[in-house]
Amino acid sequence: MPVRQEIKSQLAKLLATEDLVVEHKKVETACFNVHTRVLTLPLWERASGTVYDLLVGHEVGHALFTPDEDWTKTTKVPAQFVNVVEDARIEKLMKRKYAGLAKTFFGGYKELNEDDFFQLEDEDISKFNLADKANLYFKVGNFVNLDFTPEEKEIVDLIAASESFADVLIASEELYKYCKKEQQQQQKVADFDNHETQSASTSSTGEDAEMEQPQDEQEGQSNESESSQSEENSDNQGPAQNEQNATSPSNNQEEPEVRTAESLEDKLRSLVNRQGEDNVYVELPQVNLETIIAKNSEVHKEIDDCFNQQQSSYNLVMQEKGSVPINLYKNVDLEFQKFKNSAQKEVNYLVKEFECRKAADAYSRASTARTGVLDTARLHSYKFSEDLFKKVTVLPDGKNHGLIFILDWSGSMQNVLLDTCKQLFNLIWFCKKVSIPFEVYAFTGEWRRCEYDYQTGKYIAADRTPHYEKKEGVIAIDESFSLMNLLTSKVSGNKLEQQLKNIWRIAAYFSNTYHSPYTYPVRLCLSGTPLNEALICLHQIIPQFQTQNKLQKVQCIVLTDGEAPPLPRHLEVQRGWEKEPYLGTRHINPDNSFLRDRKTGMNYKFGYDYHGYTDTLLKNLKDKFPSVNLIGIRVLSSRDANRFIQLYHSWKDKKYEEIQSDWKKNKSFIITDSGYDAYFGMSATALSQEAEFEVSDDASKAQIKSAFVKSLKTKKLNKKVLGEFISLVA
Repeated sequence: MPVRQEIKSQLAKLLATEDLVVEHKKVETACFNVHTRVLTLPLWERASGTVYDLLVGHEVGHALFTPDEDWTKTTKVPAQFVNVVEDARIEKLMKRKYAGLAKTFFGGYKELNEDDFFQLEDEDISKFNLADKANLYFKVGNFVNLDFTPEEKEIVDLIAASESFADVLIASEELYKYCKKEQQQQQKVADFDNHETQSASTSSTGEDAEMEQPQDEQEGQSNESESSQSEENSDNQGPAQNEQNATSPSNNQEEPEVRTAESLEDKLRSLVNRQGEDNVYVELPQVNLETIIAKNSEVHKEIDDCFNQQQSSYNLVMQEKGSVPINLYKNVDLEFQKFKNSAQKEVNYLVKEFECRKAADAYSRASTARTGVLDTARLHSYKFSEDLFKKVTVLPDGKNHGLIFILDWSGSMQNVLLDTCKQLFNLIWFCKKVSIPFEVYAFTGEWRRCEYDYQTGKYIAADRTPHYEKKEGVIAIDESFSLMNLLTSKVSGNKLEQQLKNIWRIAAYFSNTYHSPYTYPVRLCLSGTPLNEALICLHQIIPQFQTQNKLQKVQCIVLTDGEAPPLPRHLEVQRGWEKEPYLGTRHINPDNSFLRDRKTGMNYKFGYDYHGYTDTLLKNLKDKFPSVNLIGIRVLSSRDANRFIQLYHSWKDKKYEEIQSDWKKNKSFIITDSGYDAYFGMSATALSQEAEFEVSDDASKAQIKSAFVKSLKTKKLNKKVLGEFISLVA
């Protein structure tokens, strides 16, 4: 059964305990780049789990303990011999570092021996040279009978005692010298046996020839032979003879070999899967936030310029007609004020819930300490109690909180944007009341497309400065992507209210396009759904936000109504008509693609479908910032709810039934199996309902009852969701 590569990659990283990058690729042998710290492992998919762990542990050992140095300058020992000794050393050190690996090495080598990976079947091991026997001793010595002479045992013990690479070179040199000497002795014996056999054969042949041939013929042959031999000698031997001598054992030019090492290497190649596509590893780009983030002041200048220009133009038209101009934003601003007044109850509920939970958490972590001051009320008990001192309860300091909001500014949000903003505004007012710093970013693909001068009515070419350095193996981000800093806690209270009103106007326009007396700013047009790009930017936004506000705890809330399409990767392609390779893009195939994070040392296999891709980025973000709560708020229509739930839970699961029950009952639910810490599903219809109990003067009893029940349900939904949210924040 194929072994899951990502699991084995995690094993390698855990064993390495350093910033190693592990890649599984279509290579025959493992290799380690000491400069890039990339450990490349073959696709040993035909190996069992135990053998795979053995091979991973062995290669990690090389990565950890084999130094990056050119040892060939100091010793002339063949690499095979050095490798035998080094293998023994690094496996010893790995088993010493991780005691549990001893069992893995034992079981793995047992399997390899049983499958004859060292090709020992029908072989007389006693005739192997010392290098082969030492290799077997340190790898499969538990399963193979090996005998050593006292001289050989000294060298084996020297190998076993090697602790540093310098020791390895000394031991390998002794091993090589012994094998060389051993080979020379064996060669002398073989040459002597060949000489005796040849002499006996020549003598026998000569006697027979003398008996069969006439004397004159013998002499002619002899003279001819001598002449021929003389000619050969005078020509300093021909090519054939030179080649024969070069390969002849008697010239002592052959090097001893480690047959068992070659056999193992050959057999390990059979475990490698050479079929299918090679694994692809991609990394996140280091983005430039200066080009990506549209500053809060710039965004609201754009909005103010647009609205002021529209009001001025309208006033001129009315004056020309002789009519009295009116405020284009009067009605929408009144709606905003009405919502603000009604929302105070919800905001106060949030504040109360937050303070209660924060206090409860503080007291749960409270400690009691003696003051050193006598408690006079306890003096009477001095004979049977030593607890006579006053005590004080110490409450730990609360953590500094901060909130980052990511708002979906896509076209599909048009009908629910205002209702989503209502929830956002509640949270903003809550943050303001409890003095929690916050930033609100809206992702868009429109801000950088073009600029519009509202004074001249002319378009200005867009800024196309790249957001990052484009190179092979990096996820690609479109140059049109931007994050608009819509709201921030850095501005004054009055300014914040005006900015909230600006956003309300735009959201109200999109929900009532055909009846609005004004339009939206050009650069704040709704676009696609670059959610994944926004998540990538959070890798730099979060630490920057933490540092600027001296925060210990950050909540990151994403408000969206759909999934984002996957991002491609950069790839160099050599086109025939160009000298230099072309840097293009290619889609990321979840079957063989991994997201690599060098800082965490983790590899993440990309999930399938749109939500799987986003969940991969979220998991990486969570590992990078474990103290950050990632909260998703998904605005759903009734027809979308079932499809969304099935992204994470099959209709056969019990959890599916529970979530469906919550949806039918409360028009909300929480998913805890996504990349978010909590993913809230909320009905767009329920969100759009006003919580206030309002009826006409002539309403019937049935109408009054219906309105009352409706307001209670909405309040219940809001309190339930907001309560869950506060529990995560506090």
